[in-house]
Amino acid sequence: MSSFEVVCEIEPATRPDLMRVRHQIGVLSTIATRFLIPDNHIGRATVSSIAVAHEVTQMGGRAVACINARDRNLLGFRRDLLTAAAYGVEEFLFVYGDRPETGRRSDDLTVRSMIDIAREFSESHDRPIRIGASCGLGPVPAWKQQADAWYVQVSYTLQALLDWRSTVDFDGAVYAGVMALPSATMARKLSTDVPQLAVPADIIDRLDADPATGVELAADLVTGVRDSSAFDGVHLIPVNRYRELAATLEPALR
Repeated sequence: MSSFEVVCEIEPATRPDLMRVRHQIGVLSTIATRFLIPDNHIGRATVSSIAVAHEVTQMGGRAVACINARDRNLLGFRRDLLTAAAYGVEEFLFVYGDRPETGRRSDDLTVRSMIDIAREFSESHDRPIRIGASCGLGPVPAWKQQADAWYVQVSYTLQALLDWRSTVDFDGAVYAGVMALPSATMARKLSTDVPQLAVPADIIDRLDADPATGVELAADLVTGVRDSSAFDGVHLIPVNRYRELAATLEPALR
């Protein structure tokens, strides 16, 4: 299905060196239609998502810069919009952001207000902007209809995704969340730290027996989502298995 999109998330740099970022982009370019660049997503400082998104475009790819409300006030957000426009970055995912490891979060912004401000910026500066918002596997607030794309919470079964998709109506693109779990240890930690992303016990057992199972399960779910025709694509989170995932999915997505 040529219109099926694979939005690959990049592990951002925590040091002033983009070598590993460039390597991920190069490896994943065989399967990715877009690259999603997180914004301090683990509560630690990373290279600006806008700067990395610009790097992706310089390498010939299409980028989505994630911007979270947690780390910026209104002035900072307007600065980011200006910077993005100067760099030619036009696609965004706006998120609220988890609690940071250090310092306090800003309370100036919400995802809803970021969407409104970005739309105003787009109109006043005559700059096209494509905005994404995240959503869980439950009812979606009506204001998120203002977004151009939805990035759906990570799931581990196709049926859970299909059940949710049948309950919502949205004119924009909808990307199902798929993660390549690298180990049983990470699966257990994720289940403890983020209960809504709890990994089923049978999957943890399979990861205990063979860590490579995470790549296999993720690849199967990506092709299952594609074949269902219920989603416009997937938001694929390779974690540190991007080489194996690219090699597995490339022939399946041809």
